[in-house]
Amino acid sequence: MPNIPSEQTWGLPKGSDQFVEAFARGLAVIRAFGPGYQSLTLSEVAERTGLTPAGARRLLYTLVTLGYARNDERRFSLAPAVLELGYAYLSSLSWRDIARHAVEEFMRNTGEICTVSVLDGNNVVYVARAEMPSPLSRRLGVGERLPTHATSSGHVLLAGASAAEREAFLANAPFERYTQHTLIEAAPLRRAIDEAARAGYAVANEQLELGICGLAVPVKDERGRVVAALTTSLNLARHDYAEIPGKFCQKLHDTAAQIGKALG
Repeated sequence: MPNIPSEQTWGLPKGSDQFVEAFARGLAVIRAFGPGYQSLTLSEVAERTGLTPAGARRLLYTLVTLGYARNDERRFSLAPAVLELGYAYLSSLSWRDIARHAVEEFMRNTGEICTVSVLDGNNVVYVARAEMPSPLSRRLGVGERLPTHATSSGHVLLAGASAAEREAFLANAPFERYTQHTLIEAAPLRRAIDEAARAGYAVANEQLELGICGLAVPVKDERGRVVAALTTSLNLARHDYAEIPGKFCQKLHDTAAQIGKALG
């Protein structure tokens, strides 16, 4: 379930000209939908957002009127037009097409999944992704959000963040546990982030999903700032965990450098 602030705890300043609470509520309604929640009733939207039923109704029908949502027999769902909101961000990334071509090339050369992601609070968000078509494809796409604490990409991105940003993130611990290997407390997470900064890559072994190991390296701009993470997710049934960094790290670094060069 997405981390949707309730009506009473938006966590942002109220009563000022810098915060429009009605707009924040509308965004919360959009965020109520997602994997496993593609179609919701009015009462379900109200429950997931902390809004009153009357407030949720007004916002839902506003979205329907604008073409961003649909209403079918008391159930609401997002309409394709809502993609315009995310595409406005993606299209602003001058290196998006280069990142897409780079991850596709990595995928063709290795046969493995490759993604580029950026940090967004407690989540990492895919901005480019490539995977060989197969019945076992994980069907995660551009715009998909994954938990920062349980991913190698999250550890790499936090390693490149400022000390203040890292500590602000770690202050949210303990985090959600996805497997018995998930790092949920601040101390082990801090060690993993420090190790990612030292080594120049991060490994998250079965932290988000059993049988899957994530390996990530930073993508840096011309000033050396970490602006994204390049990641491959590997099935441990096909790869020996101990051999993963040696087999894939340099390939990832080369691809990251290709993307980083475009930023210059």
